[in-house]
Amino acid sequence: MTAKASEYEEIRRKRLEENKKRMEALNLPNLSQALHTSPLSKSKSHSPSPLKRVKSRTIEKQVVVVRRSSRVANMPAPVYKEVVIDRVVTPRSRRYGGSYDRYRDYSKRVYASDEARQEALDKADKIQSDLQSKSHHPSFVKTMLQSHVTGGFWLGLSVQFCKTHLPNRDERITLIDEDGDEYETLYLARKTGLSAGWRGFSIAHNLVDGDALVFELISRTTFKVYIVRVNSPAEGEEQ
Repeated sequence: MTAKASEYEEIRRKRLEENKKRMEALNLPNLSQALHTSPLSKSKSHSPSPLKRVKSRTIEKQVVVVRRSSRVANMPAPVYKEVVIDRVVTPRSRRYGGSYDRYRDYSKRVYASDEARQEALDKADKIQSDLQSKSHHPSFVKTMLQSHVTGGFWLGLSVQFCKTHLPNRDERITLIDEDGDEYETLYLARKTGLSAGWRGFSIAHNLVDGDALVFELISRTTFKVYIVRVNSPAEGEEQ
């Protein structure tokens, strides 16, 4: 063990001497000493950090008194309160009478019975048949649901009818009632239904769940609309 240790120490000593000779040959000790003693290294070592040269800024805050008119300068400051106003839209026409609370209060909705709904639908089918025999204009029958006459007021139309007879892009559609009054609505081609303007038509004519409407397309963007009231009286009786 002692012989091996001595041999290892001898090899290590020779390698150190060789490395020292190589460093001296490359002049590395002198270069290292020159770097340590150069003025540039001293200035860098003693130069302050750039952050230390930044001067701190003092921000002064001033209280500005709001100028008030001399007429109200001595009066107490006003107190503002948030006031919420319940907006109620009044229908354009009240010719059909009836209460309009149902348009805002879902609890006051009235649903038609299946028998009354079917009776109105049969009458509308009869009107459509008579129209087709006279004018040959394309037409369809639509039974009113709660979503058509309250809440969102959205009227979806027959997809097949829209693809066959209506424009393939959004356009204004005019609805003409039996009195000749016109109502402009917005037809959404992708959704195949009437949006803006349909609400006004529905409220003006006091449409309710179960009413049956006949839509007769008398021109490219104009419908003549015939309304069959649910639970309407028989012919000859006053409505």
